[in-house]
Amino acid sequence: MPPTDSNTLAGVTLAVVATLSWALNFIAPYVTGVYTIYDLMIIRFLIAGALGVGVVVLYRTQLKRLRRDQLFRGASLGVIGYLGYSTCIAAGVIFGGPVLTPAFIGMVPVLLALLGNATHKTVQWRRLAIPLAFLTGGLLLSNIGSINHFSTGDGSWLLGLLFSIAAVVLWLVFSWLNQSALVNLPANASGAWTGLMMVGGGIGTLCLLPLVQALDLLKLPCLGFRGSLAGHLYAWGFVIALMSSVVGAWAWNAASRRLPMVLSGQLISLESLFATLLGLVFHQRLPTLLEALGLAGVLVGVVMAVRIILTSTAPDRKASTAGPCLD
Repeated sequence: MPPTDSNTLAGVTLAVVATLSWALNFIAPYVTGVYTIYDLMIIRFLIAGALGVGVVVLYRTQLKRLRRDQLFRGASLGVIGYLGYSTCIAAGVIFGGPVLTPAFIGMVPVLLALLGNATHKTVQWRRLAIPLAFLTGGLLLSNIGSINHFSTGDGSWLLGLLFSIAAVVLWLVFSWLNQSALVNLPANASGAWTGLMMVGGGIGTLCLLPLVQALDLLKLPCLGFRGSLAGHLYAWGFVIALMSSVVGAWAWNAASRRLPMVLSGQLISLESLFATLLGLVFHQRLPTLLEALGLAGVLVGVVMAVRIILTSTAPDRKASTAGPCLD
């Protein structure tokens, strides 16, 4: 196999690992057992915070190059991009089902590119009409599908929709703030930066813990912390924290070094596909026709829009991550 083909294959494999790792965020509501989603989220982010401490220690020489305000910003971004975003995803899946929230999250790469194009126009908006039509139609079908399949008349579908939109907004805010912070970040400090975010998510969880306990949302105190009963909760919390926060970031960063931006920009949409497939597996069903058409519309729109935008701006550049990365 020629070196170029081998490098591309490795890059695609790493991109698949990264997007599959991120898709694990969407299965949290399905693996709680007799416990609540609050129990799992608390454990998951405390573990992520502990892993973040390990990352920070590993990259402590990088940490010394950061100013105090940069340390605070990195930790704050962890509250927005890790804790807030993942919580909204879990709530969206609980109330909206396995298709609605992934469909909305699938739009994020395009929305980021559109925001960039609005700030520094590089693509004629009329060229984006067709992919945006696919995206709009796909989201419409996904919403109709979720109403038909999950609506119980108690407003749960609307809550799923609102939490899905909130997840998108939080990730857009996180990406914008993160990108502006990276401009002033010292060279080769992205490892410490990622660790700071993970630590920030853990600190945010500790701050929220008294409130969650006061609202009596946790079952761990009454059911017990023993491994014989809560072992699956610790295991899933560790797996999701490790894969989505560490492995996903490392794999995407490694993939971005091997792939052209056009290809990697399209591969990131695999996260939505994997998230939907995993959710359907836990629901033990196939997607409805409307759900399948809706997700297909979103994915086609994403691929078309990303190709148009990236080939019009920097066709030969390597991809950069939309979020944190580990060097």
